[in-house]
Amino acid sequence: MTDKDANFTTAEYSARISRTRAAMAQRGLDAIFVTDPSNMAWLTGYDGWSFYVHQGVILRQEGEPVWWGRAMDALGAQRTVFMPDGDSIRGYDDTFVQNPDKHPMQELAALLAELGLETAKLGVELDNYYYTAAAHHALTQALPQANVYDATGLVNWQRAIKSDQEIIYMRRAARIVEAMHSRILELAEPGLRKNDLIAEIYATGIRGAQGHWGDYPAIVPMAPSGMDATAPHLTWDDRPMQTGEATFFEIAGAHRRYQCPQSRTLFLGKPPQKYRDAEAAVLDAMAVALEQARPGNQAQDIANAFNISLNKAGFEKDSRCGYAIGISYPPDWGERTISFRRGDTTLLEPGMTFHFMPALWLDDGGLEITEPILITEAGAECFCSTPREMWVKA
Repeated sequence: MTDKDANFTTAEYSARISRTRAAMAQRGLDAIFVTDPSNMAWLTGYDGWSFYVHQGVILRQEGEPVWWGRAMDALGAQRTVFMPDGDSIRGYDDTFVQNPDKHPMQELAALLAELGLETAKLGVELDNYYYTAAAHHALTQALPQANVYDATGLVNWQRAIKSDQEIIYMRRAARIVEAMHSRILELAEPGLRKNDLIAEIYATGIRGAQGHWGDYPAIVPMAPSGMDATAPHLTWDDRPMQTGEATFFEIAGAHRRYQCPQSRTLFLGKPPQKYRDAEAAVLDAMAVALEQARPGNQAQDIANAFNISLNKAGFEKDSRCGYAIGISYPPDWGERTISFRRGDTTLLEPGMTFHFMPALWLDDGGLEITEPILITEAGAECFCSTPREMWVKA
């Protein structure tokens, strides 16, 4: 077990495992193999930049979880997971790393057989960034008597309602993203190279806020200007900022891997009337939508309220306007579960956390004014106090 300060108590990890096992039992699964690093961390505490090689956590209906990965990364597991060292931490030989002649999943199959799972009903995260087609092929070939099922999202859904400690970490991340936005507003001006501004954003985020350190965000800052801002997911370059252009900043504060994303838009110079009209439409629609963000309502109620209000003002948004957030690793800070869009009937419950993301992309730029929110018994609580408006700077 790690001798460092753990992010959570063993009791909290045990409660998470119990919830996950109940979901496994509902699907008739004997065990799951979890490769999403967010799920690995949530179940065991494992934390390391090792998700570029094959690794995962085996969770059975009984016994401790088993961390499995590259042997050199087993040292990181010893430093971070809540389980004791020994049989709960297992590493494979480095000759399996990126070797076309053999695959680490062959070693995983042997371990699963050793654990009595050779003929088990095993769940894997098929639709996941970190579980490849080759990995699945190698595993099923090496474990022919097992019944392998898709368990994508099984652990993700158990993460939906945050504990008190998780919310504390997200509040700290919120203070960090507030500081990042304040730094943007302080420094941004015509002639400033975008990469120099991004460097300041990173420095502010990593320094942290109110005595709490900043972690790396699961997504890099997205900060396109002008026509680049008509697209949602461009990043930055070395071009200087210019008068007459809008730039949106989609960034996140992070603490202990918990993410708090928030976006704001800055216009240098006098904004055209259409930007003011879009700002007013978005802010009005956000206010209406946030009224629906309360326990007992469905996720789609927020999207429907937002879109009805936005459409009345003459604007349309054809993508979702929010998604669940929490602990995350690259390449995404979303939890890949609940979305604010028509047809998502998930009931909102206290402790759920979201990025309410009602962005608009216009014909010559973008407008992003977003809020990370917590569902409470009384309704939506915005994590951040960043002024909700389009910023304008001469």
